[in-house]
Amino acid sequence: MFKGIDHVSIAVENLEEAVALYVERFGACIKHREFIEKDGVEVATVDIGGMCIELVEGKRSDSPIRKFVEKRGPGIHHIAFEVDDIEAALASLEAASIQLIDKKPRAGKEGSLVAFVHPASTQKILYEIVQKNPTAR
Repeated sequence: MFKGIDHVSIAVENLEEAVALYVERFGACIKHREFIEKDGVEVATVDIGGMCIELVEGKRSDSPIRKFVEKRGPGIHHIAFEVDDIEAALASLEAASIQLIDKKPRAGKEGSLVAFVHPASTQKILYEIVQKNPTAR
């Protein structure tokens, strides 16, 4: 059901500075950039040796990422697991008494479907479940 880690997401104060750090200092390649209007965030996905890191900046005051950074400072926001069937994954988690933030998948970056698992059920770690290319199934 779970294929592996899709990405690690890092909340940042300044996306341009974070991207420059990863590209210039760590040799990362930029894979994707996108503004997600509904969440008020700008996302840059970088690749370092086959591992994807998602850098996220909250662009609006009501953005969950902006609130996260204001409260905790920049840092790891969540770990994302890739699945083939997000509906089945959510049903399995719910059957195992795992609390979900998103009981139904919603639109994510690059046309994916995503849902978040509540940290209260996972030792205070926020997890995202990701199904890439849902129409290709």
